[in-house]
Amino acid sequence: MGPAVAAQPVGDFQAVEDWAKLPNARTWGAVTGVYPDPDGRHMWVLDRCGANSCLGSPLDPVLKFDLSGNLVASFGAGLFAWPHGFFVDGTGNVWVADGPTGALAEQAARQGKGQQVFKLSPTGRVLMTLGIAGTTGGPEDQDRFNAPADVLVAPDGDIYVLDGHGAGGNNRVVRFDASGRYVGEWGTSGPGPAAGEMSDPHAIAMDSRGRIFVGDRRNIRIQIFDRRGSFLEQWTHFGPPSNIFIDANDLIYVTDTQTTALPAWYGERRPDGWVRGIRIGDLKTGRVTTFIPSEAEFVAADRAGNVYGAHVPGEMLVRYERGR
Repeated sequence: MGPAVAAQPVGDFQAVEDWAKLPNARTWGAVTGVYPDPDGRHMWVLDRCGANSCLGSPLDPVLKFDLSGNLVASFGAGLFAWPHGFFVDGTGNVWVADGPTGALAEQAARQGKGQQVFKLSPTGRVLMTLGIAGTTGGPEDQDRFNAPADVLVAPDGDIYVLDGHGAGGNNRVVRFDASGRYVGEWGTSGPGPAAGEMSDPHAIAMDSRGRIFVGDRRNIRIQIFDRRGSFLEQWTHFGPPSNIFIDANDLIYVTDTQTTALPAWYGERRPDGWVRGIRIGDLKTGRVTTFIPSEAEFVAADRAGNVYGAHVPGEMLVRYERGR
């Protein structure tokens, strides 16, 4: 079940809601990703075009800021329907999962968008796509997704797509090599606690040992696998994980957005006194070391230890500055 946690100490952080400076009176929409650039001097942010969808919008959803919050680059207008998963690899390429669901997926399909993962250069050039635009696939399909939720690229270039978002998704991890060739997959739909059963898998990350952490959100656990998909263990003490970020020091950052948002499903299954927020843990022990009260759904940190919380409801990006 993972390491027990007796306390959730609150870290010494100051919330700064106006850190990022948007241009031309633009306002945030649903902020669905944040990730540090490998240069250590910039943060990338994914925004649903000032709304909760990018369909028909002329705005760039991919934004690059320096650490003072100044916008230095943006791109991606017209590419996505409902950008959700976000990753920046070691050479600075930006990866975006575009996984609309429900009626929006049908609308996106009519426009030939959605159900894809994009690899973009640091200047916004499309380098690779996985999936077929506007086409939904089932768990038997190697080249089609159903609402891809997140994407991870390993140091050797292997690509892991978390497919897909929502209770009706494919509930699997699909692995590709660096060229985009299908390698294999694992995961099945199910309520747990069986290993590999997933329901609304929402986040994927890798630590320095090559272990893959999957946020099995509706099953209120993190499942940990090796790179071939063999189950290692599960952790339940980080709550229903909406996003997972692992930094270079093997600190894990996990958001819980569901305990109060969907109390009928999640709240009654959490311990008494459970509070929604960002939990930071040490992967050497698995223990939660710091807690930040927050309603962020997506999270990342810079090299100085400042934490960035991206809000979907609430539509904002908050920087939590350490020791201020």
